[in-house]
Amino acid sequence: MNSTRRADADRPATTNGTAPPRVAGPPARTTDGPPAAPDAPPDGPPPVGAPPTGAGIARGVALRVAFLVLASAVLAVIVAFSIAVGSKNIPLATVWESFVAFNDSNDHVIIRDLRIPRTLLGLLTGTALGVAGALIQALTRNPLADPGILGVNAGAAFAAVAGIALFGLTSLTSYIWFAFAGAVCAAVTVYLIGSRGRGGATPVRLTMAGVALGAVLGGVSSGITLIDRDTFDRMRFWTAGSLTGRDMAVVGEVTPFILTGLVIALVLTRSLNTIALGDDTARALGANLGRTRLLGVVAVTLLCGAATAAVGPIGFIGLMVPHIARWIVGPDQRWIVASALLLSPVLLLTADIIGRIAVRPGELQAGIVTAFIGVPVLIALVRRTKVSGL
Repeated sequence: MNSTRRADADRPATTNGTAPPRVAGPPARTTDGPPAAPDAPPDGPPPVGAPPTGAGIARGVALRVAFLVLASAVLAVIVAFSIAVGSKNIPLATVWESFVAFNDSNDHVIIRDLRIPRTLLGLLTGTALGVAGALIQALTRNPLADPGILGVNAGAAFAAVAGIALFGLTSLTSYIWFAFAGAVCAAVTVYLIGSRGRGGATPVRLTMAGVALGAVLGGVSSGITLIDRDTFDRMRFWTAGSLTGRDMAVVGEVTPFILTGLVIALVLTRSLNTIALGDDTARALGANLGRTRLLGVVAVTLLCGAATAAVGPIGFIGLMVPHIARWIVGPDQRWIVASALLLSPVLLLTADIIGRIAVRPGELQAGIVTAFIGVPVLIALVRRTKVSGL
């Protein structure tokens, strides 16, 4: 009797004296092992080269391909406008005749010797700057990184200033090689400084070395320019960034370097997806971080160095276009680089067209117009956390 009362006292009761319902607990363990949750993520790291998580506006391969087709069509239209529109009004029939029935008239010479080289150079340099920006942002995992962060622009400007002030170079085709050599030397110096010590060339070291070297070279270039009037006269248009006055010789000189840099960039896209997961995860997946960063620096140097030597330091393209591409196609570097190939020349050629017609009969440099376009667009994009994150 007492044992029965003690058992009843230990059992909680409800108001009507009955035992409360039993609460369902975890499923019983069976000999086959615990049941797996239906929505549990798969075990193990993602495969090598898999894109980071997240998606842009164009979700799915079909939408991204459609976007690239649309961007290609827009680029074709912009190229046609770049050849047909300028500070001088030329009828469309005359523009067409310059291709099918060329003569030595003034309008035909303007189309062939001025507008076509200018358009081709805009295609090449715009593509180079946009892809270089995508690469440097992926390598440093910094969404606000610019191709000039490796000191490429500062090295090119310093070498051009030195060539004009010390060797008396006067033509663009003569000091373009000085500018390209300066860009290469600056990038090599930054990589050597950033790779010293344990851990090799980390993104933070490369960024700090590039900023420091760029500040030193920029200060020296400014000092030489201010004390030498001839150097100042020749450099003030180059430093603004312009496609004006470049002929087919300049296009032919920079084309091999830009094409080589583009090939390296396309090969690196899968490795850049792995690096986006972090250094430790990338090493665990078997990625060679040192080789990837070295090839990335080489590609950025070829692309940005050749473009800067040809048209001067044009900003905001390498900084803004990767943000737009990431917003549309997501964080996969394969789609970002492909989008930058098309969007960057669209932006540069559009800025050049606006500069031709904004202050007729004069012209604005493309670098000035890109700054006016880039600042508000970049501010709007960076405020979107999904876009600015890598």
